[in-house]
Amino acid sequence: MDTTELLRIAAKGADDKLGTDIVALDVSSTLYITDAFLIVSAENERQVGAIVDGVEEALLKQAGRKPLRREGRGTGDWVLLDYGDIVVHVFSTEQREYYALERLWKDVPVIDVTIDDAAIDDTAADGAAAGETESDDAESGGPSTGTDTETR
Repeated sequence: MDTTELLRIAAKGADDKLGTDIVALDVSSTLYITDAFLIVSAENERQVGAIVDGVEEALLKQAGRKPLRREGRGTGDWVLLDYGDIVVHVFSTEQREYYALERLWKDVPVIDVTIDDAAIDDTAADGAAAGETESDDAESGGPSTGTDTETR
């Protein structure tokens, strides 16, 4: 599985747990220890933990990958998950502003991790199998399967 696909799976796991400002950076030309960073923000310490759990679960289920190392789990405001070829940083909003990784790595390319709802979202497939469509849900005020991609 390539780096971009791993990033997309991790981004979807973070997004499912309401992670915000999801950004992927290609650091492969600068760092020799990893290919990419995925940076995610959380509103509070509890959400940091939920996002970390979501990322770990998604990468284990869909890619069979466990983190090689995990740092910061006890602190709750910045957790780093090292998968070798990707490193996931989950920050509280305050810590992300303070450390400003995007500013430090401003010269590296950004990787598009836009989530393709039709390909990834299982609930859309389940709803279609039950005879529902997204437009039926939208008209009835039912659940939306869309994802806010403007923050990525």
